Amino acid sequence: MPRIKKLELDEWDNDLREMTAADSGTALEQGIMRMFAHTPEISKGLVAFGGAIKSHRSLPDRLVELVRLRVAFHNQCRSCMAIRYQDGVDAGIDEDLVCSLEKPQEAEDLSDAEKAAIEYGELFATNHLAIDDSVYENLRKYFSEAEVVELSITVAWFVGFGRLAATYHMVEELPEAFQNENSEKLTPWNEDSIIVR
Repeated sequence: MPRIKKLELDEWDNDLREMTAADSGTALEQGIMRMFAHTPEISKGLVAFGGAIKSHRSLPDRLVELVRLRVAFHNQCRSCMAIRYQDGVDAGIDEDLVCSLEKPQEAEDLSDAEKAAIEYGELFATNHLAIDDSVYENLRKYFSEAEVVELSITVAWFVGFGRLAATYHMVEELPEAFQNENSEKLTPWNEDSIIVR
């Protein structure tokens, strides 16, 4: 059971429902917004911000999804680890590739650009003060300045809201492996996953 009450759709602000297309999605796709709906005006701003991150993305969907899943592991956000977004799947994310995230710097099926982005996300999630000039210099080998800023904003979104989602403990719609609170550290690799749009 989640630690914050989920609002049913009929309790949501109508504009928030429309902005999120909540009526056409599944409960899982409504995700954390079911809790955020308690604060509709703030949540509408979050939806606009998150939508801008996605709709104006210049970074490849595959790269973003790989970074998201590695950050989800460090956040131990069960819903984040279980979900596979359709745009990532369409960009070639399959479970073999997800398994590469166990040791991404050793993975042969990840590009150098993906490894640099994953390392950045990992440091942001585990030891942000270790992100120094050398990390940014490495990113600039593969990404423009604007892309580095986009990656930074995206990773900050994943880390912050992934940690929040982990504390809310939204697990009832997830595969059984992700529901047990007492299980040891979970991973997004070698687990059942759910594809959402």
